[in-house]
Amino acid sequence: MKNERFEFFHEAAAPKGAEGWEKMYPYYLVSQPEGRGTEDSRFWFADSMHWSRAVHPFDSIGAEAVYLGVGVNSTRSIALPTSLGLDVRMVNGFVYICPLPVTDSAEIGKRAELFGLRAGHYFQNWPQLYAQWKEKMLASIKVMKGLSFDSFPEFEPEEVVTKGWGKSASWQVIENYHRLVDEFFLIWQYHFEMLGLGYGAYMVFFQFCKDAFPEIEDQTVARMVAGIKGIMFRPDEELRRLAKAGVAAGIGPVLTAGGSPETVFAALAQTEAGKAWHADFEATRDPWFNYFSEYGFLHDQKTWNDDLSVPLQGIARYAERLLAGENIDRPVEQLAAEQDELAGEYRALLNPTEAKRFDDALNLSRAVFPYIEEHNIYVEHWTHAVFWQKVRELSRMLVKIGFFKDEEDLYHLNRFELDQALADAFQSWAIGVPARGVAHWQAEIGRRKGIMAALRSASITPAYGLPPAEVNDPFAVMNYGVTTERVKEWLGATTADGLTFKGIPASPGVAEGPVRVIRHESEIADLQPGEILVAPITAPSWASAFSVVAGVVTDIGGMMSHAAIVCREYGMPAVVSTGFASARLKTGQRVRIDGRTGLVEVL
Repeated sequence: MKNERFEFFHEAAAPKGAEGWEKMYPYYLVSQPEGRGTEDSRFWFADSMHWSRAVHPFDSIGAEAVYLGVGVNSTRSIALPTSLGLDVRMVNGFVYICPLPVTDSAEIGKRAELFGLRAGHYFQNWPQLYAQWKEKMLASIKVMKGLSFDSFPEFEPEEVVTKGWGKSASWQVIENYHRLVDEFFLIWQYHFEMLGLGYGAYMVFFQFCKDAFPEIEDQTVARMVAGIKGIMFRPDEELRRLAKAGVAAGIGPVLTAGGSPETVFAALAQTEAGKAWHADFEATRDPWFNYFSEYGFLHDQKTWNDDLSVPLQGIARYAERLLAGENIDRPVEQLAAEQDELAGEYRALLNPTEAKRFDDALNLSRAVFPYIEEHNIYVEHWTHAVFWQKVRELSRMLVKIGFFKDEEDLYHLNRFELDQALADAFQSWAIGVPARGVAHWQAEIGRRKGIMAALRSASITPAYGLPPAEVNDPFAVMNYGVTTERVKEWLGATTADGLTFKGIPASPGVAEGPVRVIRHESEIADLQPGEILVAPITAPSWASAFSVVAGVVTDIGGMMSHAAIVCREYGMPAVVSTGFASARLKTGQRVRIDGRTGLVEVL
């Protein structure tokens, strides 16, 4: 083996120009000398699926909220027997996580007893609890939408005096900021309320199949369970519906002509059919275009509503196919029939007792599986869209009152520093003196902008610490695609000849075609029919691109990652967790991918 271990945190040099980056983030997200021994003994891998680039100080709120939600539910609420939460650190601006297994048999037994009771309650009452979960989510989103950040006026409104309020109306800015942060953390606890149980139910069925059918492929098990229906697919279905409506109304050529959204809308305004279609488009935007092109964890990521060229490109792609006489419907009935046929074939190999266990595990997995994907619509898309909208409103207010020079300034403060800045702005306004933070933060923000530029120019390091002999954490393997083989490749223990890559076979089928390396959704418009899409990771919102590509290859992601699930649902051959395919392959190269073996071959 070339290397026995990865770098330790304290050995990681900052990129040139990024020295002192640690001071930008809350201390507990950054390695500290007193925790060095423990950190060095663990294995940490980059969560590049959710944070693909270095994170601004304010945006680190996501790393806090996500892993607090994981921890409190896995460790303290449902009490997963063999694993606690995921510890989190930031290194050179990137987010790293560490699975924490439970190895003491007595502790596992104690937790297993609790888990049996608590998980059993959820599984027995899943439909009601899931309906209740949706209500809670929509209520939190409504609260966030209702928050406002008005500029401090010269004088308080008359009601403060005439109605004897006795308090400042403008204090609401501070209250609303605290409420926004609190709701964000609350929503991420909701996120994981049922997710661990969903994965747990699937893992029970997965393990049963592995024991009963030793030769069964991982993706075959997944295909028996996968969602097929649900609101996860709704945004893409709305694009298909709008394309059909446009072609039926005779405005297909307008939709496929290209151009900016303003150009398209101006052309639509020339006819009654175009006006009617545009009205339908506008009505669809809320909530279905509150959908991030990536994962919505960074303030500079956009929703479809922020950039209407994205959904319009998807609609144009579908309209072109319709005009060519193609069928654009997702084969839902076919997938459902194949799912049942596959399950029936394996069930027939079992004795009656085993068949009963198979049925129970399969039915439970299918019942809970929609949550595994649908929760992302509520949290990462709908909630994050509102959260970042409100943060932008707050930023604009601070620029308006002269506290910041630019709307981007806010994101160079972490959430605690922003709380201090708001206190300074409010108190100075209340007293009638200039805010001290105007000068204080101007210099610091300038310094941090340089640090962020340096951090974002650097490549991500895949892992730190001591690698495990075997990666067996189901979350790391199933969601992130961090496998023993992948860790060895990161260490340099395996070599690639540049002609073949091995990844996780995520969706069956063989495809051959030229490569198109995509690093951002803005590049999806460049995709040509028959190409192989190669990317670090694909987002669920890339679904319309799957209508033209022949196959998908990603650097990261596991069997139950969103990329893998969406590819299976769209019947798209896919290989995930190849490690460095997006760096090693070049646009125009011709490759063959095998979604059953996980092999990617340069032709």
